[in-house]
Amino acid sequence: MAGQIGTVLHENVRQEIMRRVRSGEYEAGQALPSTASLSEEFGVSAITIKRALRDLQPTGILRSVPGLGTFVREHRRFIRDLDFSLTSHADALRLGLELSISLVSLTREKIVDPAFDPLEPPGQLMLCVRKVIFADKAPIMYDTSYLPRSLDDAVVEEFGEKFIGDALRARGTKFTRTKLLIDAAPASEQARETFTIPNGYPTLRRLYRLDTTDKSFCVYGVAESPFDRLACMVELEAEPKKRKR
Repeated sequence: MAGQIGTVLHENVRQEIMRRVRSGEYEAGQALPSTASLSEEFGVSAITIKRALRDLQPTGILRSVPGLGTFVREHRRFIRDLDFSLTSHADALRLGLELSISLVSLTREKIVDPAFDPLEPPGQLMLCVRKVIFADKAPIMYDTSYLPRSLDDAVVEEFGEKFIGDALRARGTKFTRTKLLIDAAPASEQARETFTIPNGYPTLRRLYRLDTTDKSFCVYGVAESPFDRLACMVELEAEPKKRKR
């Protein structure tokens, strides 16, 4: 009986906090009252409050920042075309976004994630570029790109300020095809840290392969975005009707 009562209390608290967020009583970006304050307000234990707050985080309603508290997530969502790969600043301008880049690391690694297998990645070491992409100052994408190690150092230095596509095109690279594999997957450790989301939080994961006129030069990568930050849209034209003879 005690367990059932605890479950009811937890559900009541969870539903009420959810109601307050959806009604705007708790606004996006706002820090919730402390656990002690909520415990006193609802007349329940701190454990019940913590459980309710923890359960609301995977739903995308709240986020916890260690040392600072629990905050209401901003639910603004950026919608992009399905074939939009965020490799060019011009592409961003088409969508009316103010984009910026923060370089995380430059390393040499092999592609070992089996999720890349359908894209037929090479087995050798590649240049690995990790960066965070911001739209209107909000982080929307954690991107990991793999490129041939033969790239000129001058081009590599530009990756901290430019999109990879822009930097390569300026050096004469011509892209011929983009292959995308989009699925749902739990956030990687790096993405969790970037977006301050809990372990197991779902992300929209986009694996890509960019082919060029040089068959030996391809760009591979994976971009992760929390489901409450980014959505994809595709538009298909109807098949033209055959003329009657």
